[in-house]
Order: sequence, then C-alpha cells, then structure tokens
Amino acid sequence: MKGIILAGGRATRLRPLTWVISKQLLPVYDKPMIYYPIETLIKAGIKDILIIISPENSGLFLNLLGTGEQFGCHFSYVIQKEPRGLAEAFILAEDFLDKDDVTMILGDNIFDHDFSKEIQSFKGGGQIYLKKLDNVEDVKRLGVVELDENNKVISIEEKPEKPKSMYVSVGLYTYDHHVVEIAKNLKPSARGELEISGNPSINNTYLDNKDLKACVFDAYWQDAGTFESLLEAGNHMSGKASIKL
Repeated sequence: MKGIILAGGRATRLRPLTWVISKQLLPVYDKPMIYYPIETLIKAGIKDILIIISPENSGLFLNLLGTGEQFGCHFSYVIQKEPRGLAEAFILAEDFLDKDDVTMILGDNIFDHDFSKEIQSFKGGGQIYLKKLDNVEDVKRLGVVELDENNKVISIEEKPEKPKSMYVSVGLYTYDHHVVEIAKNLKPSARGELEISGNPSINNTYLDNKDLKACVFDAYWQDAGTFESLLEAGNHMSGKASIKL
C-alpha cells in the first residue's frame, strides 16, 4: 500500500493568507497543516508517500519535509501545474504507484482517528470513509452518500440540493491499482474537473461495478479550507496531546 497527499491547488478561500504560501503549510495549532495527513498515513502503516504540490510552493515543501527521513518514511514529489480535479492525482501518480494499492488523503483534511484497521484490511476495489453530520447545510456542500440498512452504498451525489442522507465522504480514499485507468478514462464533469465523487467520477465508477465499500467512523474530522474551519481545527488540536514528529 502506497500513499498520496494532495497538496496543490490555489486555496482561494483562504486569501490573503495563501497569496504567498500553500494552504497545507499554514499552522494548525503547533504544526504545519500537512503534518496531520502525514500522521494519518503513517498510523495506517503507509511509509511510501507521494506528495502532489504546485510549482510555486515546491521549494517550501522540500525544505520542510525533505526525503521523509525525519518521519521514518520516504517522500516523493510530483508537480501539478494546473489543478484539473482530485482524480487527476492518480494519473500524475501512475509511475509512483506501479500497480500498487493506494490511499489518498487531501492535504487539508484533519482527523483525530486511527484508520489502520480499515486500511490494512482493504481487499480491493474502492473504499471510502464516511462521517454522519448533524447540519443539513453542511451536508449540502459535500459529497453525500446514501447507504442501505447494511451500510452498502446506494448512491453518491456531489453537493446535492436535497441530500438523500446525512453521511458525507471525507477526504480519504483507498483504491486498488485499477484507479489509474479509471481516472484516465474519466470525462470532465460539468464544472470541467476530473471528479472523485461527482458524476462521472472514480467513486461512481467503482459503485457501478459493485466494487465500492463504505467505512463509517465517528471521530473528529475537519476540512480546514476556510478561515472558520482552520481556526476551529487549531482550537481542537490545542486541546489534544500534540504528537511531535
């Protein structure tokens, strides 16, 4: 199993903070944001990690993270010149993955949960991670997953006006090696991106093939992509025993 951290993009919602620095290098309490997704992958036993970054911030990431030796793992890097959707990460990572299974985490997603059991028990296909939210307005902004009584996925909708459930897909995904070919054959969505949870998308392709599993967790999760969520994540982590890497 290999890992990908997606840390490109322009983070326009966090300007002016992100005019001169990547969102994933901003502080969340006492650590750069990207340390948290690194910790999530390391806890799951993943030590070979590709970090996808934008060209203007590449030197900053290299200076901070280096080869990964200080973390007890190995980092590789790929430049994403123009963000074309989350699914593009697997196309950029084709040589790195070399037909291995992969877990990808978005660089602004912060968890207080150990996913090692779910990731290490992965048997193929696609695997997504769901959290049940309380606020329907929050649900409308995310990828909504409808489940049956056995927690099997029925449908996935991106930012629906009328959500079919309160379960949302968070920024963590595990796939087998077929994900690269699926991503390469995807057509851009209505908003011109290669999607993970939209239509068409990687997740919906696995769902159509009856090869998509959902893992529901009940622990802290935050997408720290706005001023409010960035502040909330820092406040939450300030109350935790910080792990020093």
